[in-house]
Amino acid sequence: MTLNRRLFTQGAAALAAGAASPFVFAADVLKIGYVSPQTGPLAPFGEADKWVIEQMKAAFKNGLTVGGKKYDVQIVLKDSQSNPNRAGEVANDLILKDKVALVLTAGTPETANPVSDACELNEVPCVSSVVPWQPWFFGRKGDPKRGFDWTYHLFWGLEDVITTYTNGWKSVSTNKKVGGLFPNDGDGNAWGDKNLGFPKPLAAQGFSLTDPGRFQNGTQDFSAQIAAFKKDGVEIVTGVVIPPDAKTFLTQARQQGFKPKVVTLGKALLFPGAIEALGELGDGLSTEVWWSPSHPFASSLTKQSAKALADAYEAGTKKQWTQPIGFAHALFEVAASALARSKSLKPNDVRDAVAATQINSVVGPVKWGGQGPMKNVSKTPLVLGQWGKGKTHKMELTIVNNQAAPSIPTGGALRLI
Repeated sequence: MTLNRRLFTQGAAALAAGAASPFVFAADVLKIGYVSPQTGPLAPFGEADKWVIEQMKAAFKNGLTVGGKKYDVQIVLKDSQSNPNRAGEVANDLILKDKVALVLTAGTPETANPVSDACELNEVPCVSSVVPWQPWFFGRKGDPKRGFDWTYHLFWGLEDVITTYTNGWKSVSTNKKVGGLFPNDGDGNAWGDKNLGFPKPLAAQGFSLTDPGRFQNGTQDFSAQIAAFKKDGVEIVTGVVIPPDAKTFLTQARQQGFKPKVVTLGKALLFPGAIEALGELGDGLSTEVWWSPSHPFASSLTKQSAKALADAYEAGTKKQWTQPIGFAHALFEVAASALARSKSLKPNDVRDAVAATQINSVVGPVKWGGQGPMKNVSKTPLVLGQWGKGKTHKMELTIVNNQAAPSIPTGGALRLI
């Protein structure tokens, strides 16, 4: 208490003297918080964030005008360390210590959910992404009738990934027997949920599902799952697993003589590095594609096309493009649009501006209250991709089914492994 009083007195004295004090400077700085997994098993989801933030520093170099007043923009990046508890802690730091005007977060329920919860509790506006909307909404015990007051989300839903996967599976010849790999985490529990997840729609489309039950992330032995799949004659494997678990499963499946015709996994197969780590096992694996250089969209902030953004990333980092680039960029598009329209930096005003957002972003149209299943969710399009030997890179992702989003062009058709 004494320290606070002393700081306040010093600040007041500095203001009275017209001195260049941090208190004066802070009043002219608008802070945007960003939380993502920079380290830990989910780090591939946050790999592009530092590059995107550098790009945003350039975009915001002349400041932002909010409610008639110009502010310098500071972006504060925090690492969730792939840990939900840590994600909640750093979100609280952004809110209570850094005094951010707006929080952005992305990268699986283990990051986005605790960050969104901290913002909802502290009444600070938050925009999240890179989590199917069901694990984000229902995983936070959301009530569809009420929704949330402070937290808004943009991404696709389980209904979209199920449609995208089955569209692809129906284009090839299999016995329609599917094996599910659903871990005991936010995504796995949602994907395997009897009411919200895969079981009902698969059955309705004539697919049979073998679900051997939940397992812990980091499992070293998939013998039980492989045995169950072999016993039931499974020809398609699906699920949502972290990259190390995909490698363990696929390696052990090969060793144990299990050779499915199709392997379509969420999360694990999104990233070039994970595919390269699989060696020859990576060829022919399929996954959902939420963003790519082929997407026919452009940034409302920098005017870059999806291809130009991916090319800039590859030129700047000497790494292959990765899907989260588009959504990290789109979160800042929303932030820039909302803050520019906000009456002030008061939380209510910023929140109201976020809720009223209507932009065409590099991941597609973003609008809340209209194009989602509830007021807090804005859905984005989804297509199916397949990995194969590339021309520019060792392994490249080709869009092989676009029935759910015909505006996104395909580059081939799904082939059996």
